[in-house]
Amino acid sequence: MEQTENSSLFGLSIDPNSKLHLAEAARWGKFLAIVGFVMCGFIVLVGVFAGSIFTSLSSGYGTTGYGNGMSTGMAAGVGGAMLVVYLIIALIYFFPCLFLFRFATNAKIALATNDQDKLNASFQNLKAMLRYMGIIMIIMLVIWGLLILTFLASAAAFR
Repeated sequence: MEQTENSSLFGLSIDPNSKLHLAEAARWGKFLAIVGFVMCGFIVLVGVFAGSIFTSLSSGYGTTGYGNGMSTGMAAGVGGAMLVVYLIIALIYFFPCLFLFRFATNAKIALATNDQDKLNASFQNLKAMLRYMGIIMIIMLVIWGLLILTFLASAAAFR
């Protein structure tokens, strides 16, 4: 088989049509990654503000006579727990955005310079992002399955 100017990867060549598709995927990937980074920042800000607002509101209930009067220490603990949960969510969301950004950046460089190593790094980051998202999906499906089983078991217990 004759080698062409295009890089060969496992006997496959990247023709001009594939380059166009990969370049467009890289542009969209970079856009989605940047929006994802911004959303991670918003999640962190929401966690900080929601935790502090919850602490302020909950400590005020005890003095005004609303509810059962959550203590200030307990409210601060719940506010801190909310902050930690939001930070964990932002951290979980950060890594697929990082892998997607690396994919897009390396793909653009590889297409511009015909660099096989950058193309390989690009696909490696795409694989890492998809594997990460797959693992997160499996975890979420297991959690949902356990919640449904728990709901069904408690519904059957109260019959």
